[in-house]
Amino acid sequence: MSAAEPSARRRLLVAAWAAGASAGAALPLFALAAPAAKGEPVAWPEVRLLDGSPMPAPSASGKAAVVVFFSTTCPFCARHNQHVQALLRQTSGLPLQVLGVAQDKDPQAVRRYLAARGHGFAVTLADKELHEALSARRVIPLTCVIDRHGRLREVIPGEMFAEDVLELARWAREA
Repeated sequence: MSAAEPSARRRLLVAAWAAGASAGAALPLFALAAPAAKGEPVAWPEVRLLDGSPMPAPSASGKAAVVVFFSTTCPFCARHNQHVQALLRQTSGLPLQVLGVAQDKDPQAVRRYLAARGHGFAVTLADKELHEALSARRVIPLTCVIDRHGRLREVIPGEMFAEDVLELARWAREA
């Protein structure tokens, strides 16, 4: 198959879309959820923490949120999460929630990882709906910031410097 020739999958998707459009369907048959754009409200899905408790949308209680996608096997994530823990300590008493989203399948391994490093931020396991609501990027670590009104403000791929992570506290201070 040449580079100019469409793949079988693409031809099938185009045919399905055309069939839906010709039948008068208002939306394509394979509508995909798009992440919020910067400044837009985030469609916060149901999030369950490692302990099974729900984490409601931070904006429901007037809080900003820093959401960090990471893996327990990623050395860049390990350094980045040290800075995230420092942010959590620095913002104690401010309207800010910190949520880690572990891209791991074993909750016990994640618990051991958190305990060994002394991390106290809330963590959920790989949450596809939350990831899709925040970013199409598939890199770790990935840091997303939601303001106190529930709008996406920052999507930062990769490891950050300590100073830059601590600067995210400004979103808790802005009304």
